[in-house]
Formats: sequence, structure tokens, C-alpha cells
Amino acid sequence: MKTQDEYLSLYRTDLLENTVKFWFPRSIDLEHGGFLHCFDRDGSLIDSDKSVWAQGRMSWMLLTLYNTLEQRSEWLDWAKQGLDFIERHCFDSDGRMFFQVTRDGRPLRKRRYAFSESFAAIAHAAYAKATGDDRSASRAKELFDLFTRWNFTPGLMPAKFTDTRPMIGLSPRMITIVTAQELRLNLGDTSVNDWIDRCIDEIQRWFVKPDLRAVMESVAPNGAIVDHFDGRTLTPGHAIEGAWFIMHEGQFRNDAALIRLGCDMLDYMWERGWDAEYGGILYYRDLYHKPVQEYWHDMKFWWPHNEAVIATLLAYTLTGEEKYRRWHQQVQDWSESHFLDPEYGEWYGYLHRDGRISAALKGNLWKSFFHLPRMQWYCQHLLRTKTNSTAKPANPS
Repeated sequence: MKTQDEYLSLYRTDLLENTVKFWFPRSIDLEHGGFLHCFDRDGSLIDSDKSVWAQGRMSWMLLTLYNTLEQRSEWLDWAKQGLDFIERHCFDSDGRMFFQVTRDGRPLRKRRYAFSESFAAIAHAAYAKATGDDRSASRAKELFDLFTRWNFTPGLMPAKFTDTRPMIGLSPRMITIVTAQELRLNLGDTSVNDWIDRCIDEIQRWFVKPDLRAVMESVAPNGAIVDHFDGRTLTPGHAIEGAWFIMHEGQFRNDAALIRLGCDMLDYMWERGWDAEYGGILYYRDLYHKPVQEYWHDMKFWWPHNEAVIATLLAYTLTGEEKYRRWHQQVQDWSESHFLDPEYGEWYGYLHRDGRISAALKGNLWKSFFHLPRMQWYCQHLLRTKTNSTAKPANPS
């Protein structure tokens, strides 16, 4: 069992000496701006297309390190060129953002949902905090308003399915919470508290099912369970991520009820997601333990493990309950022994159920400099603030 000081050293060292050094400076596109992020195991480039999510997320992560860990000028400079690329190339004529562009910024794909906007918003907010730039502060608020309007105005976003069987999702609500938390932290904007309150209330009323010990990914508009493949499919890692957003809000407000809600969500989805046979967190589960239609349902992806490491450590810090300490060590040890690449650094993204490597790549349109460094940053920050004072940790985003 590692001590608190050993974990603190582990997360900080892995962040700076392993993860940051894998991504930078190789991800900086000196020719076109923005970030390259589709890398093979050894860091060689395997695709030059750019995820717009990655441009915002990577800028935010660099700025968060700059704002909370150390004011390294290169972190600020790299983040700025990421934001510049976003503003030059990643917006359509209607104000919405693209999802995927070419290396030089020509649009390839635009999706119906608006998550690119949320990641650009948190990056601008962090840049405003770092530099005092009023334009970035305004852009952060504009993009947050666009994100919430697009996701919560009935009929505005094109429907994924017909109106025969309407459903609503967990994702927009949990991303609204964490995006609003970031604007509140970096811009001092407390007006976003109304959005946080609304989304936590909707998650608790519609998505959390204590009688079934589950957190739903999708439900009917009144919170009812849709007893079909899509309605029954659970994503344990996603719900665990949402759980620690709510725990963090409970810590911020010193609200025991919110902390308990987040811990309950963690409990339910740990029970459903942890693979008792091979270890690690399964990607999808069925609410009623029926077969899942997605063929990758039993794979182990990197990011649910990142979120579980954070959630278990935060739950233990807030409650002192021994099971959370055990779960934290369990998921951290399993992840380190299976995902970590000791030769080239960073984590593999995708494993088979038994822990064998499925794909050796370190980055693609979904995996970039975000979930892993956020985990390492948040955990070391949480442990450091716990050791040094009773101060709240910085916001997770």
C-alpha cells in the first residue's frame, strides 16, 4: 500500500516526466498551428487530421498546468497557438464548431451535438485567468451560452432518432456542470450556478436509480427506463466521471448531500463496471444484465480508469470510508500494470478484456492530452492541498 506522499510523488512525476514529455513538443504543429495528436506507440505521427475536441482540451490542460502548477512560458505559448487555431479554423458560418478538420484547418466533419463548444469555452476561460484577456473571457461565456442553448432548447438540436421513442442523455448535463464550474473558477462567474443546480437536479431525478443501483446513460424525457438495447446500455466510466463532478461540487459548497449523491453514483457503477474476473472497468453493461449489442462492450478503455482513479480518491478524501481507499489502490494498480508503456511513456488507449493490448496507438480523434494528464494533475493537486491545508482543490473541468 502506497502512502499519501508516495501517491503524491507518483502522480506529479508521471504527469511531468511521462505524460507531458510524451506529448510536447511533438504535438505542436509548427506549420499550421494547433495540435497534432494521432500518434503511434513511439510517438510517430499516424494521422494528421485534427480533432476539434483535442484542440480545446489540450489548450485547457496546458493552461490549467500553467495556472495551478507552474507558470512555464512554453505552456502558455503552446496553449495560445491552440486557441488561435480554433478561432481561425474550427467555426462554421452558423457559429457552431466542427468536430474534425484537416491539418491545415479545412472542415471534414460536423456533428449534431455541441461538445466542441464546451471544450473551447473552458480553454478560453483558463486563458483569461492566465492572462487577463477580456476577449477570451467573453468568448468563454459566449461558447457556454451556445453550448447550453444548443443542448437544452427543445427542437433546436437535430434528433438522433425519430420522435417515436424519445430519449434524453446524461452527457449534456454532466458536461454542463463541469464547464460551468470552470467558468466560475476562472472568471468568477457565479451566474452559472443556476445551470449547475439544474443539471444536478435532473441527473438525480431522472438518471440515478437507487432501486436498481444504477446510473442511466439515457432515459425517456420523464426519466422512465426505455427497455430496449439503447435504453438499457450503461457506461460505468462515464457515470463515474459524472459522480466525481458532483462530489467536487459538494466539496465546493460544503454540501454533504451532494457528496453523498456522488458517492452513491460511484458505488452503483463500480459494482456494475469492475470486472471481477480480469480486473479493470468494463466499457458497457446492460441494466438488467442482458447481452449488450456493442461489440466492444467488454474492452478496457483508458479514460474510464482515469475517471475511476479520480473518483475513488476524491470519495476517500471527502468521506474517509475505507472501501474508497481500497478501490483507489485497486484501479490505480491495475491501470499502471496494464495501460502504462514504460518504454515510450503515456498509456495505451485500448485493451482486450484480459488486459492484452488491442491497439498500440497513444492518440487518435478521441484520445489526446486530456483524460490521463487531468487525472494525474487532479490527484496530485488534491493530495497536495489535503496535505498543506484545508483549501479546496482547483476545478476539474
